[in-house]
Amino acid sequence: MLKQIEGSFAVAEMVAMCRPNVISAYPITPQTHIVEELSVIVGKGQLDAEFVNVESEFSAASVVLGASAAGARAYTATSSQGLLLMSEVVYCIAGMRLPIVMTCANRAISAPLSIWNDQQDSMALRDAGWIQLHAEDNQEASDLHVQAFKIAEKTSLPVMVCMDGFILTHAFEPVDLPEPKEVDAFLPPFKPTNIVDPRWPRGIGLFADPRFYHETRYILHRAMEKSGKTIKAVSAEFAKSFGRESGGFIKTYNLKDADLVIISMGSVVGTIKDLIDEFAEEGKKVGLLQICSYRPFPRKEIYDALKGKMNIVVLEKSISLGRGGILASDVRWSFPRADKKDRNISSFIAGLGGRNITKDDLRYMVEKVKKEPVELEFLGLNKDLIAKKDL
Repeated sequence: MLKQIEGSFAVAEMVAMCRPNVISAYPITPQTHIVEELSVIVGKGQLDAEFVNVESEFSAASVVLGASAAGARAYTATSSQGLLLMSEVVYCIAGMRLPIVMTCANRAISAPLSIWNDQQDSMALRDAGWIQLHAEDNQEASDLHVQAFKIAEKTSLPVMVCMDGFILTHAFEPVDLPEPKEVDAFLPPFKPTNIVDPRWPRGIGLFADPRFYHETRYILHRAMEKSGKTIKAVSAEFAKSFGRESGGFIKTYNLKDADLVIISMGSVVGTIKDLIDEFAEEGKKVGLLQICSYRPFPRKEIYDALKGKMNIVVLEKSISLGRGGILASDVRWSFPRADKKDRNISSFIAGLGGRNITKDDLRYMVEKVKKEPVELEFLGLNKDLIAKKDL
């Protein structure tokens, strides 16, 4: 059913249709509307679930860890500092192979305090062992949640669905929400494979000395790599069941004949597509490669899609301080050393702390890299402010 609905409410309704047994979260902007709406749904008796109020994000993550370990389908959500406060438990959840789903309403990291959007929070936990899926718009944000539960439960890996804070969470868009019976047909009841139960005494996440720990990391790494097949299969099954494509590893737009390719992920992809259409009217061949699954990273898919493309620009809303573009580093890793010689891969950081990314900014970026590659540049930087600081 097509609804004009806020992104947070669309996600909440889709999560409710996935029938989690336990929901626990602590409110933090801009995630709050998601769990607030879920609490209303549970309170009205529309979802038979335990909604656990807690005093912090650390506690919320601990609750869903325990619930999942006991065999419940579990869900949480957070943003920014809340995700960082969760981080200890986030790593534990992955190491214990618990199929929890979490929404990250992407928001900048303090200090200084910012409640606006960028992607530094989820990127800070990119190595925690969680599958990370990034949504372009609210339709995809909603769709990814039903896929996330299926992916998590098939792979025994937790899944983080990332959606840009405010830009998506608080935006009203038409979203096609399925009927509950359609979701039931797509997502069967949860059948846990490893649970803590006094009838069958066992432990998970226990102590590992140097004889064993090394192997646990290898096993988790291989599980993440192998999860790509499941991500693709679930995306294809979703398209067949619901009649629209969503999720997967990568998507492309006007890529075939492009002589310059922009790589990005999240809501900025929509603005990039608009600019590409304008370039096409001007006779300029610019294409897009959109990252849908950031972890596991689609290294092979990127290489296969861009084999003949020599001019590439990576635009991202996060930074590794002291290193540069996080996504750009991963993209560069996608190409074998022998294949990098004549390939230009430029890196641009944009939109940190909610700074607008305009089509004029993107047009400047494209025109600049057509002249020469850029190792690293902050797009839309206010140089007057920088001049006042002794750097």
